[in-house]
Amino acid sequence: MREPAGALEIRDAGSHNLRDVDVDVPLGVLTVVTGVSGSGKSSRIEGSLRGRDGVVMIDQAPIRGSRRSNPATYTGMLEPIRKAFSKANGVKPALFSANSEGACPVCNGAGIIYSDMALMGGVSAPCDECEGKGFQAEVLEFTLGGLNIREVLDLPVDAAIEHFGAGESRIPAVVKILKILAEVGLGYVSLGQPLTTLSWGERQRLKLAVHLSAKAADAAQVIILDEPTTGLHLADVENLPQLLDGLVDSGRTVIVIEHHQAVMAHADHIIDLGPGAGLHGGSIVFEGSPNELVAGAKATRSLTAEHLAQYVNS
Repeated sequence: MREPAGALEIRDAGSHNLRDVDVDVPLGVLTVVTGVSGSGKSSRIEGSLRGRDGVVMIDQAPIRGSRRSNPATYTGMLEPIRKAFSKANGVKPALFSANSEGACPVCNGAGIIYSDMALMGGVSAPCDECEGKGFQAEVLEFTLGGLNIREVLDLPVDAAIEHFGAGESRIPAVVKILKILAEVGLGYVSLGQPLTTLSWGERQRLKLAVHLSAKAADAAQVIILDEPTTGLHLADVENLPQLLDGLVDSGRTVIVIEHHQAVMAHADHIIDLGPGAGLHGGSIVFEGSPNELVAGAKATRSLTAEHLAQYVNS
């Protein structure tokens, strides 16, 4: 159990259903904010901490972008990749963008043709012209390190780290971003996977990776994650505590708004709101370690304590 290095004060929090809540969030540790849906978890954190210096809020707001947006474009790593392809082949960088000159003229770089069937809804099918690749055939003749741009975009993050780590295709700036993507648990996601196919949890971790790779990342000393397990596969949920530990061990304070018992059990500190939802919530029910919450499960009004006790004792 890690020891806190100070506290982040929240005073007179009264947004939504919160009842003038005063609470100290410990610094330098992993704090999980719990409670039933509607108990005031997100309201208290977002309303009280969002916008403070050094605080980054990674919420579940949609990632903006077109159907051609993917991790490579969203993180900015496609730009150095395009330039490397350009230099290696003596052609324009614009050829290696599905949003520019190299795009298939039929599907406009999407690789998919979308058809509006009116009352039957929309349908999609791979583009016959580019066979779903999104690029003109002549563009795919150019390679970097033995792979064309489509093959590069089809690489999972873990494989891309090796590809861009040495030889003709070595691009240190790209490797730096890729390693951060791997650290946040996205090593299996391909560079060109459409953002629309990512789960909520995957999009949230992608946004976290962008924050961590930014030049101002060192200024983000408090990271808030809003229910990062949403949409994650069970195996990814099991890997999440390791990611959170890595963020804390790097000197950051991590606050997670979460309902999953595996994340609760891994916390250094728990702040539980309730006891119910809506008008029946908005109060601090418990503050302390997971073990203390479980030990007092019978005495507290906390539903979280009951569920966590069942999880720990199962």
